[in-house]
Amino acid sequence: MKTTTYPLTAPQTIRQQSASLHAEDALQDLAAPALALVAELCEALDRDGIRYCHWKSNNALDRSASGDNDLDLLVSRADEARFTQVLSSLGFKRVKSPPERQMPGVLDYLGFDPQAQKIVHVHAHYQLSLGDDLTKNYRLPVEEAYIDSSVQGNLFRVPAPEFELIVFVIRMVLKHASWDAMLFGYGRLKPGERRELTYLLERITPARVEELVEQHLPAVGSALFERCLGTLRTTSSVWQRISTGLRLQRALSANALHPMVGDSLRKVWRRVYQAVRRRVRRSSPKFRPENGGLIVALVGGDGAGKSTAIEATYDHFSRYFDVARFHMGKPSWSPVTFAVRAFLRAGRLLRLYPPESSFAETLAQQSPVSPGYPWLAREVCRARDRYGTYVKARRHAARGGIVLLDRFPVSQLQLMDGPQGERFVVHLAQVEHASGLFRPRAASRLTGSMIRLEQGYYRRMSPPDLLLVLRVEPEVAVRRKTEEDPSQVLVRSTEVWEADWDGTDATVIDAGKSQEQVAAEVTSLIWAQL
Repeated sequence: MKTTTYPLTAPQTIRQQSASLHAEDALQDLAAPALALVAELCEALDRDGIRYCHWKSNNALDRSASGDNDLDLLVSRADEARFTQVLSSLGFKRVKSPPERQMPGVLDYLGFDPQAQKIVHVHAHYQLSLGDDLTKNYRLPVEEAYIDSSVQGNLFRVPAPEFELIVFVIRMVLKHASWDAMLFGYGRLKPGERRELTYLLERITPARVEELVEQHLPAVGSALFERCLGTLRTTSSVWQRISTGLRLQRALSANALHPMVGDSLRKVWRRVYQAVRRRVRRSSPKFRPENGGLIVALVGGDGAGKSTAIEATYDHFSRYFDVARFHMGKPSWSPVTFAVRAFLRAGRLLRLYPPESSFAETLAQQSPVSPGYPWLAREVCRARDRYGTYVKARRHAARGGIVLLDRFPVSQLQLMDGPQGERFVVHLAQVEHASGLFRPRAASRLTGSMIRLEQGYYRRMSPPDLLLVLRVEPEVAVRRKTEEDPSQVLVRSTEVWEADWDGTDATVIDAGKSQEQVAAEVTSLIWAQL
C-alpha cells in the first residue's frame, strides 16, 4: 500500500502548530449546558490537579457533558487514590460490571444528579484496553504520554487529536478487521464511528501522527499504521481488512491478554451466548452495587401513587442495574391457589355461601351460611403466594439486583396486607346469623391449623432493606382514585394516614405532592441506600 507523503516541517514547529490548534479546538463552547454533577466532577479534578483526560469520542462531548454518554476518563495510576476520593465526595458509587465485561485497569462508577434525575456513568480507565467489545484483549502502554498530550477544554481535558486518532484507528481495526467480526457482520464501521474518524482527520497534522507512532508504538510502526488507516478510509476488500487486522494483532501480541486464537474463540463463544441469552431471557447483564443488592418496599393506601413512583424509579435504574418489580398485594397464583379459587367460585355459583370481595363485606353478609373454611383456605393460599414472591425478591437481591415491591405486610396496617384469618374468626364469632357447614369455629383444630399456617408465612418475611410509606390525606386519595369504590379507598387511606410510624425503620413521604416530586424523592432515597 502506498505510504502517505508528509509535509517537510520541522518536528518542533509541527508540535507547536498542533498544540495551538488542539487548544483552540478544545476551548470551543459546548452546544448545551453541562449536567451539574458532570461540571462539579470536572471542576474538582482540575482543582485537585488530577492527571486525566476524556480519552475517546471527543466529537460528542456534548452528550458526555449532559450525561447521555458514559464519561470515558483515562486517569494516571499515580492519582488513582485522589481520583477515587473526588468521586466519593460527589456521591459516586463503585459498581461491578458483568463478568464478561470486566477488564484489568478499568473500573465503573455511577453518580446521581438529583436536579436532573439522571445517572452519570464514569468509566475510569487506568490502562488503555482496546479490541473487540467482548474481550478488550490488547493494551496500549502509552497512557502517561496520552495524558501528557491533553489540554484543558471548557469542561474536560482532551488528548491531542493526533494521539486520539492513533488510538481510534487501532481500536477500530482490532474491533472490525478480524475474521470473526466479518463472520458475524461487524466488519464495517458504524455511522457514529465514521463521523468520529472524519472529525479527527480534520484536526490532525499527518507528520505529527507519524512521529507519535514511531516514538510510542514502534512495534506497530508508521507503515502498518498507515495501512490500518487506509482500511478504514477506503472500501477495502474483506481479505485486505482481515490481513491488516492479523498483522496488527501480531504487532501487539506482547500486550495481549490471550493469544490470538484464544481471543477469537472467546469472542465467538460470547457472541453466541449473548445472542441466546437475549432471546431466552430477553435481558442483558447489568451493573451490580458493590455493597450488594437492595429490596425496597413502597407502602401506602389507594391513590398514594405507589405504582407511579415504582414505574418512574424503574425507568431511572433499569438502564444500569438489574431491577425487578413485584406486586406483593397481588402475587402470582400457584397451582394450589388456582384450585382453591376454582372451588370457591363453584361454591358461590351453587349458592353454598354468598359472594364476597373483601373481609369487611364478608362480615356484613346476611347469609345463613358462612364462607369460612373456603375463605380461610384462600387467605392461606394468598399468604403462601406472597411468601413465594418474597423468596423470588430475596433471591434477586442476593444476586446483586434491585427489587421494587408494591406493598408489603407491616404490623401498622391490617386492612390490605398481612394475616386475616384470626381476625376473621374472632369477628365471625360475634355474628350470630353466620352459621352452617363451612363456618370455622375458634376452638376447632382445623381452624387453628389454618390460622397458624397463614401467620407462619408472614412471620418468615424479614423487613425490606428500605421501607417507604407514601402518606396522603384520605380525601385527596378519594379524589385521585375515581375508578375504585370511594368508601374502600377512604378506609384504606385513613389507616395509613393515622398509623404511627415513629420508632419504625420506615421513611414517610408526603404523597400529597405532585407525582414528579414524589418519584424524585423516592429515587433519591433509593440511591442513598445503594
